[in-house]
Amino acid sequence: METKNFTTTILVDQTQQEAFEAINDVRGWWSGEIDGRTDVLGAEWTYSYKKLHRSTQKITELVPSKKIVWHVTDSQINFVRDKSEWDGTDIVFEIARKGDKTEIRFTHVGLLPTIECYDGCSGAWGFYVNESLRSFIAKGKGQPNPDEHRPSRPKSRGEQRAHDPRR
Repeated sequence: METKNFTTTILVDQTQQEAFEAINDVRGWWSGEIDGRTDVLGAEWTYSYKKLHRSTQKITELVPSKKIVWHVTDSQINFVRDKSEWDGTDIVFEIARKGDKTEIRFTHVGLLPTIECYDGCSGAWGFYVNESLRSFIAKGKGQPNPDEHRPSRPKSRGEQRAHDPRR
């Protein structure tokens, strides 16, 4: 049985440069807290989502309008037995012109069907690339928190009163 890295491809109407810039603006389309620069070759940045997932990515390739590679140097995936399943994997975005469209081919090299987080992680990547990133490139608005319909910070008492439908 051949095992394949998780890959998905989207097409957008925007230019390769617009797609490149949107991908590098990770906070606009991927849920969680992001600490560090996500748009400079050699930069390291961390991603964390609740207590479920934390990872550190190093930008190892950044070819304007063509390719972005993040190498996962450290990870803690807390919903699987081997919490470091992402360690040493690469997250790759390849950008190319296809007719009058721009194609973004996303591959998580090392995210294989044989590892425990494959189903959950590939499902999440499918949403973030096919829905959130596509929307961010096309409309300037991603969908980084699809299952959370609450503000990122608690409302002050004044805000609570102002939004109280009984008032």
